[in-house]
Amino acid sequence: MNKAEDIVERQIKNNGQIKEKIMKLVVAGTGYVGLVAGVCFAEVGHDVTCVDVDEGKVKLMESGISPIYEEGLEELMKKNNAAGRLHYTVDYKNAYRNADAVFIGVGKPEQPDGSANLSYIATVSRQIAESVEQDCLVVVKSTVPVGTNDKVEQFIRDFLVHNVKIEVASNPEFLAQGSAVHDTLHAARIIIGTESKEAEKLLREIYEPFHLPIVSVSRRSAEMIKYASNDFLALKISYMNDIANLCELVGANIEDVAKGMSYDARIGANFLKAGIGYGGSCFPKDTKALKFLAQKAGYHLETVEAAVAVNARQKTRLFQKASDRMITFQGLKVAVLGLAFKPGTDDLREAPSIDNVELLLANGAEVYAYDPVAADNFKKRYPEGNIGKGKITYVNDVEEALKGANICFVFTEWKEIKEILPKCFKECMQTPLVYDGRNVYDVEEMRENGIEYYSIGR
Repeated sequence: MNKAEDIVERQIKNNGQIKEKIMKLVVAGTGYVGLVAGVCFAEVGHDVTCVDVDEGKVKLMESGISPIYEEGLEELMKKNNAAGRLHYTVDYKNAYRNADAVFIGVGKPEQPDGSANLSYIATVSRQIAESVEQDCLVVVKSTVPVGTNDKVEQFIRDFLVHNVKIEVASNPEFLAQGSAVHDTLHAARIIIGTESKEAEKLLREIYEPFHLPIVSVSRRSAEMIKYASNDFLALKISYMNDIANLCELVGANIEDVAKGMSYDARIGANFLKAGIGYGGSCFPKDTKALKFLAQKAGYHLETVEAAVAVNARQKTRLFQKASDRMITFQGLKVAVLGLAFKPGTDDLREAPSIDNVELLLANGAEVYAYDPVAADNFKKRYPEGNIGKGKITYVNDVEEALKGANICFVFTEWKEIKEILPKCFKECMQTPLVYDGRNVYDVEEMRENGIEYYSIGR
């Protein structure tokens, strides 16, 4: 029995007395934030309805199929739907009408200047205002600029149809794609930002079945905690990548440097791995958003600006190395291993593969791309066939990508890619030339097997 199952069982035991209050919760949005939150709320015993505007997506989820790739998610979707604790609908009016709390987990696209586009949040807020028929707590889980929750609360009150009490709370998520379910059920802490004891009490009751540490602060502090946390990690990654580049110039090994640093408790061992930069839905967007927020406040946030600049350069560092080595990419077979921004997800947002494949195609390369999960999403951006001067073909296994290749780029450290033996590059490729953006392979082992091998900071 896992932790969540134990929680639910304890709720129905003890002479039939329910120890933890079961809430009627609604989650607006069924992306990474909303769907994972909704499923995990149901897993600990709450009655949850997930709302989406896409009827096809709702029918897909009702059948037990997740619209996103996330380990363990579909299993919990099927389990909790069968138990009658998890529902999906496009009928937001009926869903919001009698909810104890509505969690907003819709997208927040980035605008050209780096600011957040809050139109989806505004749409949901108005729908809530026009639908609720009882006192309700609205909880914003989406990452939003500091002060947004204040505006959401006023916006909802401006459009309220019924004479009910509405409060807004901030409850930012800290999940990582690829481990989102685990990160939600076993979080290091739950951050809640409220402006009243009543709202704080209700949120504590909602999260009580998780049995996790709760940090209660003001709404604006909660909003800032999310940005400050993500941007600190982005800073850490960019710093290590910058140091890795210097290591190459002075003859040091970034992995040795990172190991030595990791023993310092003040630094820790996480986020010290050098590579070709961060991607995904959080770090790129949140660094730019905090930079924009600082500019609006008349403050120059130099550390974050530096992290953004370093990451932008780092993404194509290996391509630049390869360009210095090659006369041309025109007509060359280029194996691309890994397309997702990280293993465990099919998410391509800000993935380094995009920048590099675009450059390869523009320079006439014949790209053979492999990814165990994200290939279908990549096809939507780059359909198979001729694109510009180049061509892209999607393959189902690593060896097919490597067969006869003149050069290989590694962009995602999937298990299937990490398990490639050096001799495979030697035997399959026409020219065993490998540019590894994730430092997957051992430098000496690759050289001993006759592979011309380049990585980051080694």
